[in-house]
Amino acid sequence: MEDRLTHFDASGNAVMVDVSEKAVTTRIAEARGSIQVNQAVYDAISNGTAKKGDVLGVARIAGIMGAKKTSDLIPMCHPLMISKCTVDFTMHPETLSIEACCIVKVSGQTGVEMEALTGVNLALLTIYDMCKAMDKGMKITNVRLIEKQGGKSGHYKREEA
Repeated sequence: MEDRLTHFDASGNAVMVDVSEKAVTTRIAEARGSIQVNQAVYDAISNGTAKKGDVLGVARIAGIMGAKKTSDLIPMCHPLMISKCTVDFTMHPETLSIEACCIVKVSGQTGVEMEALTGVNLALLTIYDMCKAMDKGMKITNVRLIEKQGGKSGHYKREEA
């Protein structure tokens, strides 16, 4: 692992990393995060009765679109031709939370960690947007990279308690 910041040149100027010499490999990243909601929001999402429609269906599309647009949002990210992107949700009634999981895959010269993290965030923000009339106190938490594969730095898997 490198111990220097790669997005700055020797003079401290922000730069896009040159990946032209890197090998094209299959790269996969998985990110997760959660949103805590009140009982009314949880029930509306679970029962499909939210006034704005299919909350998780819309959030899934938003997450995929967000992953695809990551390079438009984060200045030094390379535009990538994403091969596959999934966004899935797990309902947790005991904590009144919904966990989003975004997995992104590409054959390329740079990783897709930022795309997976962006996908999760956009999915969770969409849930918030669609349900804010019922609960302005929703809380997005624990957004993190779970695993990444491929590339020079190799395999990373978060060890969670």
